[in-house]
Amino acid sequence: MPIDTELDWEEAYTYRPGTIVELNSQPGICDTISDYDPMMVPPIWLTHDPRPRYPFELKVITPPESVMEPDQGDRELTLAATHQKQQCHSYRYPACHLL
Repeated sequence: MPIDTELDWEEAYTYRPGTIVELNSQPGICDTISDYDPMMVPPIWLTHDPRPRYPFELKVITPPESVMEPDQGDRELTLAATHQKQQCHSYRYPACHLL
């Protein structure tokens, strides 16, 4: 990809690997982003989902812990995100079988 190509850096940062997201089509079902590839359409791969997703299909619950910088003013936001994370359930998709 050429350096001067337009890339949505904000989207790439929002949907970086390790981010916990909830599926809009299945509220309460959460998964972790395993890869974001801007050259793929759709660009987001989840850990336990065999098909890639578009950003509009996902709701960000928490960013990766290693990237979050705790701030005194963000305490309420962090507590709200933790509460949302506790309300989500992990879901493992059935394995695909080749015929």
